[in-house]
Amino acid sequence: MAGFGRASEKPEAGGCLTLGDNVPAGFERAKFSNPFLDMAGPYHVRSDGDCIVVGTRIHEGQINHINVAHGGVLGTLADVALSLQVHEAERPRLPVATMSLNTNYLAAAKLGDWVEAYCTIDRMSKRTAYCSGRIVCGDRVLMTMTAVFAILRK
Repeated sequence: MAGFGRASEKPEAGGCLTLGDNVPAGFERAKFSNPFLDMAGPYHVRSDGDCIVVGTRIHEGQINHINVAHGGVLGTLADVALSLQVHEAERPRLPVATMSLNTNYLAAAKLGDWVEAYCTIDRMSKRTAYCSGRIVCGDRVLMTMTAVFAILRK
């Protein structure tokens, strides 16, 4: 995982970047959009070799009653990042549908944390893709995940 690239941004203990609405260098606003994803994000993307990294800043609307990001926030990020990896794997881009998503919650994200999802395609056939990944905040792993996607080729 690369550094954040902005001298004014400093990770808190545990390596999480927690500075307002700043987006780390190298990320740009994701081009995919719909009302649900706009509410769940906003999401930002960066190419990292064979991996498309998806990042977001945890905001007040995503915090639950115990003052950490709701599990659904990280679950949605997992689904978005894993499916995007498959969607972008070929040209023309592949339409996909989630068949299975498994998540393991390992640590919590807090208000203001910058979280990133790293994903890989483990196996892909003509109609199915198997993926895995992790969501991190700095050097802390918040979640590991696996998914199976239907590839909706015409």
